[in-house]
Amino acid sequence: MKTNKEVVDKRRYDIMHIIQNQGYANVDELAKRFSVSRLTIRRDLQYWEEKGALEKYYGGAKLVQNFVENDYENSNEPYKNAIAKFAAQFVKDGDTIFINTSSTALLVTKYIRNKKVTIITNNAKAIFMDHDPTVTIVLTGGELRIPKESMIGDFALNNLQKVNANKCFLGCSGICSENGMSTAILHEVSINETMVQRTKGEVFILADATKIGVTHKFIATEIHNITHLITDTRVDDVAIEAFKQKNIRTYRLDPIYKKI
Repeated sequence: MKTNKEVVDKRRYDIMHIIQNQGYANVDELAKRFSVSRLTIRRDLQYWEEKGALEKYYGGAKLVQNFVENDYENSNEPYKNAIAKFAAQFVKDGDTIFINTSSTALLVTKYIRNKKVTIITNNAKAIFMDHDPTVTIVLTGGELRIPKESMIGDFALNNLQKVNANKCFLGCSGICSENGMSTAILHEVSINETMVQRTKGEVFILADATKIGVTHKFIATEIHNITHLITDTRVDDVAIEAFKQKNIRTYRLDPIYKKI
């Protein structure tokens, strides 16, 4: 027999799947679907809002970022891998680079080959990422936050402030040609800001099409700090041109890693 916690966890992940597929959800519809009270659904939505996955509004919620994996072929994963693989070519032998908690940015790790590179990251999932033996991964340490397995807080910041990187590769919740890179998660702002400030070379933003033109509550870095944007072919020419007007080098990739 399932425990109450298992029942609650399953319902919350089922709700997250629904919101991922639709982009939003209605409290009344969810309450009817799961045969629970509206108060219970609001608590479930509050759980995901605290994780930075969604934003609540009166009567419902909208998606901010995915925490539950969908089928690979029908998800952003092929695009994210293409973006990461392309980004890895900018990493040079001897580089020290920053990577944040973004799943797309972390994928860069597995595409770096035959180069002595040091990766500094606050993404605890880096422990489980396959990587070349010539790549050294250093975790910032800090307070561990679930479900992103991000390391944040003063401990992480103090360690980052002791490092100078050649480049940084950052993912985001949203990026806009006017407002810059943004996130829905407040405690990630200072980490991303510090990574950009401590980077002596190029700043790469890795963002699939679902992030382009989106602005969330908290600005993590201003647009003038960004040198490169790597996205995918679902982004139209108008949006790309807006970034080029800001002197940002832009690249669009399709799922089979073909630059246009």
